[in-house]
Amino acid sequence: MAGMDFVPSVLVVDDFLTMRRIVRNQLEEIGFRDIDDAEDGESALRKLRSKDFHLIISDWNMQPMTGLEFLKEVRSDRRLKKLPFIMVTAESKIENVQAAREAGVTNYIIKPFTAEVLRKKIAASFAAA
Repeated sequence: MAGMDFVPSVLVVDDFLTMRRIVRNQLEEIGFRDIDDAEDGESALRKLRSKDFHLIISDWNMQPMTGLEFLKEVRSDRRLKKLPFIMVTAESKIENVQAAREAGVTNYIIKPFTAEVLRKKIAASFAAA
């Protein structure tokens, strides 16, 4: 990331503060500096509509809007639909992965994960965008 003119802005969405902190720390560890977070899909959508982000990292299991519902909202918004979206979940059920793919997820990470796994998924997500 060093020496890049482009500073990607990341939005971390998770209803658990501890998980938002873990992901934020990992992002900082791999070189991200412009990081914001939201505790649910509604507040995340408000932030997405008021500022330009380059990547969303969202938990699957959230209330009141699930990560999948949030993903569908993002994909249905003309301005946000191409935004790289990484879904984070503790579940590796194939039907969840399939539902997220059908809804347009860019990448998928199973908890727990390391900063290195996160870095690789982000790199792949930007390459796919």
